[in-house]
Amino acid sequence: MSDTAEPQSTGLDPANGYRPTARTVPTRARELAAYDRELVHSILDGAYVCHLGFVRDGAPVVLPTLYGRIGERLYVHGSTGSRPLREAGRTDPGLPVCLTVTHVDGLVLARSAFHHSINYRSVVVHGVARTVTDPQERRVALDAIVDQAVPGRSADSRPADAKELAATAVIRLDLQEVSAKIRTGGPNDEPGDLALPHWAGVVPLARGCAAPVPSDDLDPAIPVPDYITAL
Repeated sequence: MSDTAEPQSTGLDPANGYRPTARTVPTRARELAAYDRELVHSILDGAYVCHLGFVRDGAPVVLPTLYGRIGERLYVHGSTGSRPLREAGRTDPGLPVCLTVTHVDGLVLARSAFHHSINYRSVVVHGVARTVTDPQERRVALDAIVDQAVPGRSADSRPADAKELAATAVIRLDLQEVSAKIRTGGPNDEPGDLALPHWAGVVPLARGCAAPVPSDDLDPAIPVPDYITAL
């Protein structure tokens, strides 16, 4: 997503990226944590599904949903009947949330069951989600969410009309308390296990797209757009 959004106040340290906080420093495997701004953005921009966590009636709730990034802000949309989106607008200053994004890059198979792991890239964002009420920001945010999944798609589809916009809520989460965590490499077997007769190594995983399948009611004369072919 573009970084050309209007400047916003953030938790950025100009020299080092995002400032670590008590909530963004992991209690274990701290050496895997990172706070570099460009790294965080690259992980966020490489996905389109996040998990949004919040507390409802005293119990934790985590919902998978689409998102989009514009500069130092993340946007999530949903029905105006969605409880977290309603609560983000009703509470002051907003709804405390934790948003996570994860890429699984490989299955790490060790000689011992204990040392099996995965290679991954993840981002965790803590903050307060606020309802977006400005009409222009809402439209830009909805376009960003569409383009997060399929870059270029928002310009090649009908924009939401007034009725659809009225049924859609958008919340904004500023990137202030943010951390990335990355695991790479092979298994960390115990020295005493290296002679065991078990295969060890990494099974790489990669996201891919199959050939697009046209809608049954699509005019056969309409070609597959280049931005879809590029996927």
